[in-house]
Amino acid sequence: MTIRVLIADDQEMMRSAFRMILDSQPDMAVVAAVGDGEAAVEQARRLRPDVCLLDIRMPELDGLEATRLLAGPQVPDPLNVLIATTFDLDEYVYRALRNGASGFLLKDMSPALLVEAVRAAATGASLISPTVTVRLLSHLAPRRTDEPDAAEQAPVEPLTERELAVVKLVAHGRTNDEVAAELFITLATVKTHLANVQRKLTVRNRVEIAAWAWRTGVVSST
Repeated sequence: MTIRVLIADDQEMMRSAFRMILDSQPDMAVVAAVGDGEAAVEQARRLRPDVCLLDIRMPELDGLEATRLLAGPQVPDPLNVLIATTFDLDEYVYRALRNGASGFLLKDMSPALLVEAVRAAATGASLISPTVTVRLLSHLAPRRTDEPDAAEQAPVEPLTERELAVVKLVAHGRTNDEVAAELFITLATVKTHLANVQRKLTVRNRVEIAAWAWRTGVVSST
């Protein structure tokens, strides 16, 4: 199966670099490369690519709003959006994840990490650089209880001790294989725990699980 990718970045050099990296993969094809968020949303809705690779700061419509329109909670048939940006501001990470992004990468990533992230997003999984996980998600300090969405933090069912252990490792950027190795459980068991956690937290992917863990203080940088 060929993974169809849409690239949106206001810098032509970055669009060309991403296209070269992804088109060189035998299982990938760039179906569109645009320079602003409005065109990204239009082309994504028309072409329905497997992955939308979006920059944040773009003219017409920024990547965060484009993400909400393509993958947000109110979208009935959301697309897979992967954010690649030079800006590591914590509010950008938070908004991207809340708007439905399935991955968040910095542009100084290696080509191998980009390819891995696109493949993960295409299969419904997600990937965030361990550097991004620790350095950026750790900025998501526990929210005040008087904030409007504070109630959303409580799981619909309590997480088990083993589920919490899985959540903590995911929040520190571990892959499923690494979680399985560290907890001495099978890969299938890890996937089962993650599915249960997603249901209990009413989130859609491991990125949102990680964000929840940092935001609520389940894990911390100390």
